[in-house]
Amino acid sequence: MPSASKACVIGAGSNGLAAAIVLAQAGMQVEVFEAETSPGGAARTMELTLPGFLHDFGSAVHPMAASSPFFSALPLREHGLEWIHSPAPLAHPLDDGTAVVLERDLRNAELSLGHDGKAWRNLMQPFVDHWRELAGEVLRPLPAIPTHPWLMARFGLIAFLPATAIARRFKTDRTRALFAGFAAHSFLALDEPLSAALGMLMAIPAHVVGWPIPRRGAQSITDALCSYLSTLGGRVVTSSRIDSFTALPGCDLILCDVSPLQLLNIAGERLSKRFKAQLARFRYGPGVFKVDYALREPIPWKAQECLRAATVHLGGSFEEIAASEQAVRHGRHAERPFVLLAQPSLFDPTRAPAGKHTAWAYCHVPNGSRVDMLQQTENQIERFAPGFREIILTRRVFNTADLEAMDANLIGGDIAGGVLDLRHFLFRPTWRHYATSDKSLYICSASTPPGGSVHGMCGYHAARRALRHLSRG
Repeated sequence: MPSASKACVIGAGSNGLAAAIVLAQAGMQVEVFEAETSPGGAARTMELTLPGFLHDFGSAVHPMAASSPFFSALPLREHGLEWIHSPAPLAHPLDDGTAVVLERDLRNAELSLGHDGKAWRNLMQPFVDHWRELAGEVLRPLPAIPTHPWLMARFGLIAFLPATAIARRFKTDRTRALFAGFAAHSFLALDEPLSAALGMLMAIPAHVVGWPIPRRGAQSITDALCSYLSTLGGRVVTSSRIDSFTALPGCDLILCDVSPLQLLNIAGERLSKRFKAQLARFRYGPGVFKVDYALREPIPWKAQECLRAATVHLGGSFEEIAASEQAVRHGRHAERPFVLLAQPSLFDPTRAPAGKHTAWAYCHVPNGSRVDMLQQTENQIERFAPGFREIILTRRVFNTADLEAMDANLIGGDIAGGVLDLRHFLFRPTWRHYATSDKSLYICSASTPPGGSVHGMCGYHAARRALRHLSRG
């Protein structure tokens, strides 16, 4: 790459930083422009409640970051990133006062799941054994010719099924409930195609890399990426919102870690009418209603096993979780929502003052919802942890508008970068994936393949494609 080549990246989320690193590794001069006062996007950690209580604004638990082929190739540990593993990746409490606990070791998981242990192991083992290969395949643009065709064919036979079909493989309500919690991360109704795929892509890494949390919070991932970028000569400029490309210095390439809607607003004059129409048709998925808690003491779970896991799924049975997700997909609010809860301070004492704790919980809501779901969310926590409200020191509530105000990529509270149905699975955000109608302009946000989560692969693939086009002249 010519030494005079310069790239500008808009947005310092994990994908924008990944793109910047790829470009800097290729020898380009790189500047990253971030609208907020600190980089990271959804991977930020802040004192959202009380002084000394560190809360993850967005992502809190990171199986995909730990699995990321790109992040794994970077010396992020040398730049301060340290993973913490709770004794078990996940707990799922039930109304009988017990909990289904997923063990990281697949053999232990088989034993703990009893009658369904063998079925669980048979489902997971082929992909656990070849997770690195599978991760490389699914964390890239599709459709594509697979490097590991037999592995992908086997996964595809499961991936395109609805979660309801996978649940029928299990004999007990306990294991069906466990899988429902994984599948609900898809934001799809559990009878929709691909809901099984997202469930599998949550469950498999739990047995390989676990569901780790970064010491000192998600900000540690961002800080490590920024630190490594600086060693390559790259620079991150915060508090620098780009509303028009006229505000940028001269660049040979521009990569945008922004949503399709933002790209339309920022770059509309540089895009063709046809491409703008394609971006305008991009569909956003359900949003989330999130609460951060400063706690006097650990959550008083009925099932003590829940204290072994940094992540807890709250939703009871498969049927209840399916009803919750079905309601949200059809624009309604669930009275008993599926709630995802993280309790990182049990395992990372840097998150709260001595003896105190933090927790983070959210439920799914229709995109753009302003409905206050605090009572419903806390009812679900109290259901499995009576007395929870009594240990709350204070809370910080975010509806979908609040989330979008803190991170403009979260359109309507959508943390996945767009609905995850079949059309967007193949063509996200358009058939071009990262390229636009302007040959020097690319999009690299979670709205591009492979989609949401903190893994940096959207930025990695976008930057590599941009470099190929630039080298061709």
